[in-house]
Amino acid sequence: MKIIPCDSSFSDQILAIFNDAILNSTALYDYKPRTPEMMAAWFAVKAKGKYPILGAVAESGELMGFASYGTFRPHPGYKYTVEHSVYVAAKFRGQGIGKRLLQEIISAARTQNYHVLVGCIDSENSVSIALHQAFGFQYAGAIRQAGFKFGRWLDVVFYQLVLETPAQPVDG
Repeated sequence: MKIIPCDSSFSDQILAIFNDAILNSTALYDYKPRTPEMMAAWFAVKAKGKYPILGAVAESGELMGFASYGTFRPHPGYKYTVEHSVYVAAKFRGQGIGKRLLQEIISAARTQNYHVLVGCIDSENSVSIALHQAFGFQYAGAIRQAGFKFGRWLDVVFYQLVLETPAQPVDG
């Protein structure tokens, strides 16, 4: 396995991972599968913001998982904070791929001089919570009954990692 930047040539594989998460889990609170057009818009937003999309790729070229980050909130004062996500294809889970992807996304955030990484995680996703805690993410709060999916209310928890970057933050 290697970690590489993903461009739109990975769109179909990323779409398949997203849609599996939408249809079979509470990792995403979407109801309907995403479309290729939605993926094109997603890639455009990532490119415009210079946000990385990192993929774990098998020797065969198959995408095992991916990670990215983007805007936390659209206001200028949040410019040093990003919200990240990590997704691993179902057949590759439990192999340390999420760990590698999270490690790389943290490194990318440092390189781009971000200060805080935020993960918004379904409160019942103990695997993701444990992964984040292993990297030093701290519990930052919960929103009870923030979502409704699969006929029940869902709570989200926030975990954050504060980085030492940037060396000289500026207003404006």
